[in-house]
Amino acid sequence: MANSPQAKKRAKQAEKRRQQNASLRSTVRTYIKKVVAAIESGDAGNAKAAYETAVPVIDAMVNKGIIHKNKAARHKSRLSAKVKALAA
Repeated sequence: MANSPQAKKRAKQAEKRRQQNASLRSTVRTYIKKVVAAIESGDAGNAKAAYETAVPVIDAMVNKGIIHKNKAARHKSRLSAKVKALAA
């Protein structure tokens, strides 16, 4: 347990940051799931629109340090390939 005032403050800040980061990670997952659901429904237009709304959210989380840039690139690449395959 934190004893000094500094350690108590850092513990409070860390918990607050953890909760915020968890919320942001959840948001990314939700957008990805929306794209996957649109792909599975078979609607190419809806899937493309969902993908285009998800990409800026994924990129924003990279800039905030919530997810790694390679993980973001992997998600975007796989989703893009699925959307293109659906459109073809």
